[in-house]
Amino acid sequence: MTRYQRLATLLAQRIEQGLYQSGERLPSVRALSEEHCVSISTVQQAYHLLEEKQLITPQPRSGYFVTPRKAAPPMPAITRPAQRPVEITQWESVLELINGRLDRDNLQLGSGTPDVSSPTLKPLWKIISRIGQKQDLALLNYDNIYGYPPLREQVARLAIDSGCRLSADEVVITTGCHEALSVAIRAVCQPGDIVAVESPTFHGTMQILRGFGIRVIEIPTDSVTGISLEALELAFEQWPIKGIVVVPNCNNPLGFVMPDARKRALLTLAERFDAAIIEDDVYGELAYDYPRPITIKSLDVDGRVLLCSSFSKTLAPGLRVGWVAPGRYFDRVIHMKYIVTGSSAMQTQAAVAEFIRQGYYQPHLRRMRQQYQRNYDNFSCHVRHYFPCGICVTRPCGGFLIWIELPEAFDTVRLNRELHASNIQVAVGSLFSASGKYRNCLRLSYAMPFNPRTEQALATIAAAIESAMERCSLLPAAEPGTAQAVESRAGAKG
Repeated sequence: MTRYQRLATLLAQRIEQGLYQSGERLPSVRALSEEHCVSISTVQQAYHLLEEKQLITPQPRSGYFVTPRKAAPPMPAITRPAQRPVEITQWESVLELINGRLDRDNLQLGSGTPDVSSPTLKPLWKIISRIGQKQDLALLNYDNIYGYPPLREQVARLAIDSGCRLSADEVVITTGCHEALSVAIRAVCQPGDIVAVESPTFHGTMQILRGFGIRVIEIPTDSVTGISLEALELAFEQWPIKGIVVVPNCNNPLGFVMPDARKRALLTLAERFDAAIIEDDVYGELAYDYPRPITIKSLDVDGRVLLCSSFSKTLAPGLRVGWVAPGRYFDRVIHMKYIVTGSSAMQTQAAVAEFIRQGYYQPHLRRMRQQYQRNYDNFSCHVRHYFPCGICVTRPCGGFLIWIELPEAFDTVRLNRELHASNIQVAVGSLFSASGKYRNCLRLSYAMPFNPRTEQALATIAAAIESAMERCSLLPAAEPGTAQAVESRAGAKG
């Protein structure tokens, strides 16, 4: 982090803590330069960054002032899904979201796609090019079913950061995390079995379970601490649950990192009822705090945790390189992989292995973590600025996804249809529930660097939400001190 970024972070913290009040004049550029022993240019850059985040406002001949704004919206409360086995629906809505990627005119604010334009990926392009120039015929043949050995070694080495002690022989390479989850679920479950999941949870996992004829129990989930262990224990006592699918680190879509003590308690609960844990760690390496959070797999001593991940969120989804460490289910996973794909593409495996071996991966991760955290700061600031009162918003600990909860009667499916005319697509909340719950919620992505088009899209979404809330009389009564923010928001829309 540069000097001006550190100074901007410090000033932002002072604003958040109320040391600089709303509308208060900030210290002059020269005063801050002397106080922090930095150049005037550094202070100006820091102020410019805070201005971009709309935390401060310049006034000609008067200096900089704290921008009057609404208080941060509250976090969503713990979810309350129906706690009984249900058949999974929502496939048509998932297909609509996936097909939306094909329309280049659409601004995809609902997609879980990372930013692949980073300059730290340039070495990967060169490596891919060199691999092609070598014309190694082995890379055009079938890979062995376990995956490219040098890549398995690199994956095992990277897993150390998450607390895992894996050997290369314990890792199976897959075609993305989607296949890793698919083979893991099939290795544990049979059609008709029951699986417990967080609620809300990743729609891809839901559709895998649906395709295999597996019923789901959605467990209440907190946007800070994760899946409710008390509700899960009660479900275990009532139903023959075969496994648990969780995303404990940088959860999709809620963004939390499950506390270590709760990870241990979840594993203990699974041991008590002899259930498998399928752990999706695809966003784990994008946690904003370092060192990155541990996995449940790192606590596992009897091989009941199947750890799934990929390079789709940290590098690029088009590589289609994932992996699974299946523990005691290794032989079953290999059989399931043979049934599904047989073997994975060799060239991209070789390219990723070389990218890691040459030391490019960690610097790339550091850059992307910083970028996504900056994007979140900008994005959440504009959500607070434009969106009406009466919403709840998550505070992600990593990754690039944010979950917004609107009043219960709101219909985000209808909202998404209305936004189509403006070439904007969001991910509606009902995608993340087996039974179509969370129709009043939406998931937004802030992977791409914030720009005027994104700001205009947020203003458009907010205006559509506010209009719908007014039609349905869902807007709360005006709070003291918010009139100015509403007027400011209306001015920005104009």
